[in-house]
Amino acid sequence: MTTVIKAPGESSAQRAGGGRPAAPSAGRSDGAVLNVFSHGFLAVWAVLIVLPLVWLALGSFKTDSEIGGSALSRPTNWNLDAFARAWDKGIGDYFAHTLIVMSFSVPLTMLLGSMAAYVLARYPFPGNRVVYFFFVSGAMFPVFLALVPLFFMVKRLDMLNTYQGLILVYVAYSMPFTVFFMHSFFRTLPTAVHEAAVLDGASDTRIFFQVMLPMAKPGLISVGIFNVLGQWNQYILPSVLMQPQSGSDPERYMLTQGLIQLQYQMGYETDLPVLFAGVTLAMVPMLVVYLSFQRQIQAGLTSGTLK
Repeated sequence: MTTVIKAPGESSAQRAGGGRPAAPSAGRSDGAVLNVFSHGFLAVWAVLIVLPLVWLALGSFKTDSEIGGSALSRPTNWNLDAFARAWDKGIGDYFAHTLIVMSFSVPLTMLLGSMAAYVLARYPFPGNRVVYFFFVSGAMFPVFLALVPLFFMVKRLDMLNTYQGLILVYVAYSMPFTVFFMHSFFRTLPTAVHEAAVLDGASDTRIFFQVMLPMAKPGLISVGIFNVLGQWNQYILPSVLMQPQSGSDPERYMLTQGLIQLQYQMGYETDLPVLFAGVTLAMVPMLVVYLSFQRQIQAGLTSGTLK
């Protein structure tokens, strides 16, 4: 009988290989290289996004001469005069008009979009896929191709330069993505819960509002934030539909239109800090909303793949 004496710290893999340590796996090295590359790309992307925002925020506190100097230099005096001037030039009114429209358009989009997506995801019927692809095709259709017929349609309804006209258009504009997103989310919800509610005698309306909709809360938050961002930054539709038709019509400009008007004014008055302050006021609410619901957005985007 031959007795094998193992040296301290020597593994069986090293003995089988003649005492040589095992070579590191190629998969780990490839994963490390990919990890470094992805993190480096994200860092560069973050710098490209953050630097312009910092430049805008700092420019709101500077004078015209300081803005023409170093981009990231600190302002001499930290005061809010530019913000006050921007508010007096109409930014407050543009904010109010945008909030009025979105306080109706976003809830209506979420309600109608989730109801349509739930029916298409849970109730098979003839033409189900046709209706679903009809909704999805709307997301692939460029909005500027429909501006002319959309203008005449809203004009025939006598809704040009009105809140209700823009609200209906915003809802129609946001429905394709909402239905596409919520359709996929509703399909991941457990069928057993729906069947249990049916056995308990709950109606379809009650099942949707009291059982399935609360379970879809992560998806609702995610798509709701995307709709808020999309409608807040929308420029083409308000530019076409929110123009005064006569000298007596009020100017119901949205925030994006107001910033363009402010830019035209600053081109003649050379008061760049006011323009910087207006853009800062427009982007701060969206940054607050996104940062506040960042985890909910990530949960909503990933929960569909984990269930």
